[in-house]
Amino acid sequence: MSFPLLTATAVLPALGAIATAAVPAAQRVAAKWLALLVSLGTLALAAVTLVRFDPGGARYQLTESHAWIPDFGVRYQLGVDGIGVALVALTALLMPFVILAGWHDADPMETGSKRWRPTQGFFALILAVEAMVIISFEATDVFLFYVFFEAMLIPMYFLIGGFGDRAHEHGDEAAATQRSYAAVKFLLYNLVGGLIMLAAVIGLYVVAGSFSLQEIVQARADGSLHMATSTERWLFLGFFFAFAVKAPLWPLHTWLPNAMGEATAPVAVLITAVVDKVGTFAMLRFCLQLFPEASKWATPAILVLALISIIYGALLAVGQRDIKRLVAYASISHFGFIILGIFAMTTQGQSGATLYMVNHGISTAALMLVAGFLISRRGSRLIADYGGVQKVAPVLAGTFLIGGLATLSLPGLAPFVSEFLVLVGTFTRYPVVGIIATFGIVLAALYTLVLYQRTMTGPVKASVAEMPDLRVRELLVVAPLIALLIFLGVYPKPLTDIVNPAVQQTMSDVHKTDPQPEVEAAK
Repeated sequence: MSFPLLTATAVLPALGAIATAAVPAAQRVAAKWLALLVSLGTLALAAVTLVRFDPGGARYQLTESHAWIPDFGVRYQLGVDGIGVALVALTALLMPFVILAGWHDADPMETGSKRWRPTQGFFALILAVEAMVIISFEATDVFLFYVFFEAMLIPMYFLIGGFGDRAHEHGDEAAATQRSYAAVKFLLYNLVGGLIMLAAVIGLYVVAGSFSLQEIVQARADGSLHMATSTERWLFLGFFFAFAVKAPLWPLHTWLPNAMGEATAPVAVLITAVVDKVGTFAMLRFCLQLFPEASKWATPAILVLALISIIYGALLAVGQRDIKRLVAYASISHFGFIILGIFAMTTQGQSGATLYMVNHGISTAALMLVAGFLISRRGSRLIADYGGVQKVAPVLAGTFLIGGLATLSLPGLAPFVSEFLVLVGTFTRYPVVGIIATFGIVLAALYTLVLYQRTMTGPVKASVAEMPDLRVRELLVVAPLIALLIFLGVYPKPLTDIVNPAVQQTMSDVHKTDPQPEVEAAK
């Protein structure tokens, strides 16, 4: 039997979470190093997975299949295509930076405080989320996917509610109340989506007699499985609703600004750069493959919702006074672009959407983590409390600028390629939608540059006059992310070579081909 590489990639952080939680209370530093080493080991396994994946080979590779609940046809079934392997690599890549950035976020409170922040629990929960997200990207059994799609809510709930941002303008009691509200809102929104999806999962099994993604897709392709139109549409809506909450898509987005605003910066990165990607990934893997006709039927409505997300999220980002909430609303706009690319039903659009998932993860991690370093120094999330930072902390300001420019998709940085492909892919089939979506780019430039101008330029405010620049640990977090943004912006081919075959197979599943350009006949 070959080495179960996919299982190992998910099990290692799960075991690491248990081991980290078991470290004695007095050994906080040991728990941190253990969590970091586990995340680096997971990154090494993900790198091996990426190297062993053959873009020109079978659709699902490194597959594993074992009986799990045979009486109900549930199997422990894993496999990765180009989209899944790219997102597994993204998740594993970001985790060491998340852990390093949060190195002191769960230390005991200030001297004299009676509160104790359980360091071991904080890092154990981060590793638990990593394990569940990775197996969600690998699962090809619908029920197995559902279990971890829902299970990841539990550690995320405790990370948001139990380890909130210390830089809060209110007192401890008020801050705890807001954290609890954000955590409960996150949990309730996603639980409702998950319960609706559970009903759809059961309905799918009743209709198809299997939870295996490959078996159902193959049965639909060869005609041995036929779904009534109404049945397919209801099942599609059940799956899509859960994924739209997770993504999040307007109007199901309202939990995200609260969650990101109240969480620590590393946990905010975990939410928007990692966990939320499960929703958009699942739209490609499950909605389009399992319900191709219903996906095409729902496309016009979904494109409208995606457009609203793009413009609405960007407009609200422009008006924000809170740095972290600004990044949250910007992410809502970016997820609108991702969903727009998925349902444009073109090769360029879906390739761009997949690249956007990866590049948005890197760019948002860079911007949010640098913002977290900034906020931890000043003790405030309010934009108005800053000014002139670039004169006292030029490296911090420079990395903040690059992260912001990546957010507005500046040419030469990774998100530009993604956004360009999404817009081109959308315009070729839905030109009006593509034109309206471009206004999101203008608004992105506005909120990013205004944020930089108000925090980094101008006279130096007294409250930031003694602000230190980035320290070595913080540079180790930021520098690799900036380097990746530049590399993938200049040379995205390694990533496109991996995801393009999977995108073409998804297009084949929904029986769509790219529109042919209209060429005027030669006279």
